[in-house]
Amino acid sequence: MRLNLYIAQSTGLSRRAADRAVSDGRVRINGRNTTPGQQVNDNDEVMLDDYVITPEPKTTTIMLNKPVGYVCSRDGQGSKTVYDLIPRELHHLKSIGRLDKESSGLLLMTNDGKLAYELTHPSFRKFKTYNIAVNLPLEPLHRQMIADHGVMIDDGVSKLQLERINPTDDNNWRVTMHEGRNRQIRKTLASLGYKVVKLHRTKFGQYLLGTLAIGKYKEV
Repeated sequence: MRLNLYIAQSTGLSRRAADRAVSDGRVRINGRNTTPGQQVNDNDEVMLDDYVITPEPKTTTIMLNKPVGYVCSRDGQGSKTVYDLIPRELHHLKSIGRLDKESSGLLLMTNDGKLAYELTHPSFRKFKTYNIAVNLPLEPLHRQMIADHGVMIDDGVSKLQLERINPTDDNNWRVTMHEGRNRQIRKTLASLGYKVVKLHRTKFGQYLLGTLAIGKYKEV
């Protein structure tokens, strides 16, 4: 790797600024002075202003349209897993914001710890959107309870934003939420006597599922 690229990937400096740092004598490889255009080998120690620098590891993030019937863990314990749907070279990726076995839709998988933190930590309030179907028409009072005051489930009060997908259909709803509690949507509806028979995630933060086919993935 060329030295200016190595410095740029390690520090955020532009390649031009990296070349200036080399010309100014601020960069050493294995304790020796360097020249612009010099190559860096795998075992070399590169120092900028007496600090060792290392390029950030390459990160990969994919979006998978998870089908129903697949679990997000590596060991499915007899069930199919999302790792069956992606090539082996991507098996080091971890899912962000898991979907349970009976749910489908947008699943992000990454080795980017910063991205995973920003998408899941409550302080960032990243919204997720789901299309759901319930076994019974949702009564107006229950909709108001869920949206305005919240209902109590096993780990606290749960509030969800609800919007009809079809103006005349009270069984199918678009749900928006920013929390990431375990099976929160299913538990919220179950507390009022409903069963969620379909749960499909379509949006997570800035990521949209769009027209990605079920069972397929793409790098994002």
